[in-house]
Amino acid sequence: MFNFENVKRIAYLGPQASFTEMAKDYFCDKFNINAYPEPLQTIKQVVEFVDENPDTLGVLAVENSIEGTVRESLDNLMITKNPNIKILAEYYMPINHCLLARTTEITSICNIISHPQALAQCRNFIHNEMPFNINIIEAPSTAEAARSLQNYNLTYSAIGSRKTAEIYNLNILKDNINDDKTNQTRFILIGDFETQETARDRTSLCFATENKPGALLNILEIFTKNNINLSYIDSRPSKNKFGEYIFIVNFDGHINNPKILNTLEQVKENTTFMRFFGSYKKGKAIVLQQ
Repeated sequence: MFNFENVKRIAYLGPQASFTEMAKDYFCDKFNINAYPEPLQTIKQVVEFVDENPDTLGVLAVENSIEGTVRESLDNLMITKNPNIKILAEYYMPINHCLLARTTEITSICNIISHPQALAQCRNFIHNEMPFNINIIEAPSTAEAARSLQNYNLTYSAIGSRKTAEIYNLNILKDNINDDKTNQTRFILIGDFETQETARDRTSLCFATENKPGALLNILEIFTKNNINLSYIDSRPSKNKFGEYIFIVNFDGHINNPKILNTLEQVKENTTFMRFFGSYKKGKAIVLQQ
């Protein structure tokens, strides 16, 4: 278990009532974190805050069961100045989106405001149950979308949670509007702390290889030869040269395990860049009924 007694602040994507704040509350309860909440406007700001301030933690969304990887989170973790900033824990949160408004009349809605991920997760509802020419507006977060309704007339709505409706005194025009009723998001806790090996760990890292045939295959064969289960692989443009990519992988095991440490040493020898994201206890994805 972690010793977070000296943690002074915990950053997350705000404002109040965002899904990330709800994940922050979960981590604080689970690990007995008594830190001052620091709501910020972007994921980049959250990572930079933890990177630049000792004795802080951050909460990020990294993956959604429908839309996949939250690329902004991983892109910013790759470039922290402090290489010891790492993933400490993860949490799977079920996501139930609602259509919120200051009015009670759904037929008067001509505009929807929300975060791009929430809009994408409710695509079928918007297409099938809202006016054909509805105006869609993107916001930095679902909570910010809900808060902004006070600046608009009654034809505007937002997509958010029940907690969002409660905090901002909004009406729920329709509940559970996400297309996939098993929708859930994986959140992570980040900071400059060490984790202990458990019976069910996951390790995350990213790496780049030479741009030549077989380079990636050589890396994958290292995991195979060491009998390590790769559970996830994705690629991101390196942003240095067109056609060059950084690969992100998750696999079973903890870096404190000699077999994992030896494997990573072999991987590093075959890469041009490698960044360790952390070893941490696996969270439990929630099995929900359709």
